[in-house]
Amino acid sequence: MAHLIPIKGSKRLLYAWAFYDWANSVYSLVIASAIFPIFYGLLFRTAEIDKVVIFGGEIARAPLISYVTSAAFVCIAIITPFISGIADYMGNKKVFMKFFCYLGGLSCMGLYWFSLEHIYLGLLFYFFGLVGFWVSFAINNSYLPDIAFPEQQDAISAKGFSLGYIGSVLLLLFNLAMVMKPEIFGISDSPGAPAEMKAMRYSFVSVGIWWILFSQYTFYYLPKGNKREGERSRIILNGFKELKKVWHQLGQETRLKRYLGAFFVYSMAVQTIMLIAAFFGEEEIGWSSDTERTTGLIVSIMVIQLVAIIGATLTAKASEKFGNIRTLITINILWIFICVYAYFLQTPMQFYIAAGCVGMVMGGIQSLSRSTYSKFIPETIDTTSFFSFYDVSEKIGIIIGTLLYGIVAQFTGSMRNATIFLGIFFLLGVFLLLRVPKKPHQTTEAA
Repeated sequence: MAHLIPIKGSKRLLYAWAFYDWANSVYSLVIASAIFPIFYGLLFRTAEIDKVVIFGGEIARAPLISYVTSAAFVCIAIITPFISGIADYMGNKKVFMKFFCYLGGLSCMGLYWFSLEHIYLGLLFYFFGLVGFWVSFAINNSYLPDIAFPEQQDAISAKGFSLGYIGSVLLLLFNLAMVMKPEIFGISDSPGAPAEMKAMRYSFVSVGIWWILFSQYTFYYLPKGNKREGERSRIILNGFKELKKVWHQLGQETRLKRYLGAFFVYSMAVQTIMLIAAFFGEEEIGWSSDTERTTGLIVSIMVIQLVAIIGATLTAKASEKFGNIRTLITINILWIFICVYAYFLQTPMQFYIAAGCVGMVMGGIQSLSRSTYSKFIPETIDTTSFFSFYDVSEKIGIIIGTLLYGIVAQFTGSMRNATIFLGIFFLLGVFLLLRVPKKPHQTTEAA
């Protein structure tokens, strides 16, 4: 029997939308940030190798994962506008959201078989996990105007963030217990497979199950999508057409164009740090044992998560008092100091301090960047297209950032050198933010 879809703005529909954060945030915390980077490093250390042969050439583990991440975001940046164009015309974006949700969830489960002997298959699962997460997340975000009225959107977005944080931390704590005390869960050592690594493999499966299982509540209530009326021509290229239209409109919006240029540069560094931080800590810090490494990295990720909430709140208050651009300039300067500090990190305690500093500026720069962009958009234009442009810009930044990070790490032989490299992006970000006019149509000289 078909169920009735709740009406726009209803509590049930709003909660169902926000609940997708509870379902999918476990990927970004457990897989991308915490357990997988530890597992990946342990896999190489157990085999007592630092490089693998890929496509006929030797490559170290750190640049390898950075390159695969870049490739995944190339795919994401191309796919998202395609899906946006097709779903807008066909009115079936829930079908696409389900597909990428299941692709991501099943890929997480597939990481159970990640091994150096089957490195291509393992990296493929890692690749599709990223694609599934980011594309389904983008589609879910696009539902916001469909399910909530403007005055409800800020609150329900915050609700989704809170649900995502709580759900992902709960599963991470469970997985941490499984990794630290595998015997309690009946997990024991076997030849070539320590209990700790087995527990990590089970944690990948738990993420996939959690993600797919809890997303069913969201899928049950979300509408199929809004079918666009009129002639359906160039369906596939429509998303790219919208991006092109925004690009031309930017020519008349000096403030928005210059801000977007600054955002593109510093966001490139921010997103790269988010994706690479745990791999850096796993490889460059002098942990006394594998157990300390595992615990330390997960604790540092938890510190970042907790402090990010405080950072976002303080940043919001600072922007009220000093303005968005000045606050963003200050945050970028703080990032420069963090990058320099990261170059000299040696001990676990120094890494924890760095994690606290990263958390303080991480939450603030992301939330303030998006709200600043929103403020700079003229009131008369299509905000959905502009935010699609913002999203694609961010993804292209990630592609370039992770690719360059991998190249620097590969050719200098150290991830430390890449941190200084990222600091240069923040310095450039400060310079570009200083060029953003205070008023919409103000020139640089007047600003």
